[in-house]
Amino acid sequence: MKFITYQDKKIAYKTEGKGAAVVLLHGFCEDSSIWDEFRIDLLEENYRIIRIDLPGFGKSEVLPDISIEQMAEAVHAVLLKLNLTKVVFIGHSMGGYVGLAFARLYPELLMGLGLFHSHPYPDSEEKKENRRKSVAFIQRQGHALFVKQLIPGLFNQRFAKSNAFLIEKLTYRAARGKSAGIIAAQKAMIERPDETSTLKSLNVPVLFIIGEEDQAVPPENAEQIHLPQAASIHILEKVGHMGLFEARKQTQRIVRQFVQFCEENARA
Repeated sequence: MKFITYQDKKIAYKTEGKGAAVVLLHGFCEDSSIWDEFRIDLLEENYRIIRIDLPGFGKSEVLPDISIEQMAEAVHAVLLKLNLTKVVFIGHSMGGYVGLAFARLYPELLMGLGLFHSHPYPDSEEKKENRRKSVAFIQRQGHALFVKQLIPGLFNQRFAKSNAFLIEKLTYRAARGKSAGIIAAQKAMIERPDETSTLKSLNVPVLFIIGEEDQAVPPENAEQIHLPQAASIHILEKVGHMGLFEARKQTQRIVRQFVQFCEENARA
């Protein structure tokens, strides 16, 4: 991992390969290692893969009062360090929220935006209250028990039962994280704005990967697919919130084809 400084805190990132730049952004209670196996397909296609630990996760330091917009600014700081002027974003879950904020702030840098089990809508009041309860729970009990309950529920039940080792590995990684980072991210998601106008205004292709059995981002959010000017839409059967594992080969192919299309579109 390499590091830059954003607001006096270290932000960790890793870059591999050569070619058109693809930024992979992880979700809540994840870090850049979530893409370890997934990225291989893109590297083989001669792309430059940039993976970033968002503030408070992985090896990046915590910014206690950070917003989703500031996470996007931290990502931008990494891209400036790398002298990148055109990128494709693929954001999983919370990473998609960061991607949308980045698209609003720096639309000229985008070749395409992938929302991988993500959406542009703000939290409902019920969702906000659930996040506040999670924050209170972590403040009382720490985050280890929280992630132990969280991680299995992100997967299709059948997949979770037959992939116990993977669930344990992801839970262990999340438990090694920082309570302060998880709390800061929850608060940032509570306060994030509606980004539907961002999706409507984008003049680059947008990718939607939707899990038919996703409990975290339910399929009813699929109305978002009508917002962009150009969209590639994939609804995955028997897949929950973690299609990068539950349907890895399928989603690798989807993302690869999307990146290729974005690259060709940018050249046109």
